[in-house]
Amino acid sequence: MASSPQQHVTEDLVRRRAEHNNCEIFSLEEISLHQQEIEKLEYLDKWCRDLKILYLQNNLIPKIENVGKLKKLEYLNLALNNIEKIENLEGCEDLKKLDLTANFIGELSSIETLKYNIHLKELFLVGNPCTEFQGYRQFVVATLHQLKYLDSKEIERSERIQALQNYPEVKQKIKEQEQSYLLKRAKEKEEAQRRMHERKDRKEKQVEAKLGFDSSGSLQDKENHQSEGETEKETQRTVEDDEEDRRFWEEPTPYTPESRLETHRYIEEKRKAKDNIRETKKREKLLPTLVTAEGKVLNVNVPKLHFSLKDDEENNQFILDLSVYRHLDTSLLDVDVQTTYIRVLVKGKPFQLVLPEEVKPDSSSAKRSQTTGHLVVSMPKAKEIILAKQKLSTSIKPSDTMQKNARR
Repeated sequence: MASSPQQHVTEDLVRRRAEHNNCEIFSLEEISLHQQEIEKLEYLDKWCRDLKILYLQNNLIPKIENVGKLKKLEYLNLALNNIEKIENLEGCEDLKKLDLTANFIGELSSIETLKYNIHLKELFLVGNPCTEFQGYRQFVVATLHQLKYLDSKEIERSERIQALQNYPEVKQKIKEQEQSYLLKRAKEKEEAQRRMHERKDRKEKQVEAKLGFDSSGSLQDKENHQSEGETEKETQRTVEDDEEDRRFWEEPTPYTPESRLETHRYIEEKRKAKDNIRETKKREKLLPTLVTAEGKVLNVNVPKLHFSLKDDEENNQFILDLSVYRHLDTSLLDVDVQTTYIRVLVKGKPFQLVLPEEVKPDSSSAKRSQTTGHLVVSMPKAKEIILAKQKLSTSIKPSDTMQKNARR
């Protein structure tokens, strides 16, 4: 499966989540960036130096980083992420509460880095693999003397005294269990890589099979059975997707950072594929039929504009007045005059009108009205009318006068 691009913390995202602070980020003291599909923690220590409360729960963050310069940070929530180790928090001098619920922390010894956070009173590690270790609570209580609460449970003075008495023995047990866990994690990572390659190979084979299906058959067959072929391809695609879904969800997979990330990307890929299909169908639906299969030209008015078609018998021509928007740029208009119809694209939307009789496309002209901004298209008729010429010849003098006035 092709990996989708990582979601990062962007300035635009931070500003959008800082509405309560008039979108100002430098003076921000609290921000919630939960459920944003963030895969890398960055920039916050540069943009928001005054942060006191930071919510980052339910993302895909694999590592604690780029928060060490947040000197005023008091509460950090990183629950439901992909974190495997506690690190890079020594610089958070005012940190009082740290929530790492339901992550993948197996290196319990990494809590020793929290010794430098002397104001830390509350720590949440419930739902992490390290909580399954024998002696977990004793080790944490004995290591972090400043803690008042661990996993919502208050640390009694007697509990700490007992934990300190057994500390060397408990520490050795924790170290052994940690090593076993890390070996298990190494195997899980290898397995995840293998599954990813297998899925990628299956995907490539599906694409090749699909291309082979598309190229099979003669051109004549494609023309005769185009609609049948489309239906067959759609059915085959649906069957393949259902089979892929069934295989993905039914395959036994351990709950690991890799499987969580893989699941997220799989769901995201499926969602984007559905959105693309929906958009394609929407575009196809919006495209009107301009000419039928039998070759009949239809009247179409997608832009929904008022218009009038005048038969100017005196000048032996048709005049189309199309009420385009007064301030519409002329570059957004495309006029196409044919012998039996006229087509105008207004911002890509087609207006098409069948003419009462044939016209001369080469002699036609289009212009914008100076007063209304309407599009005016003059289309001389293909048939010459002698009567119209006689009428014109009887009015030579007035037209000469008009020409002289115009010249003057």
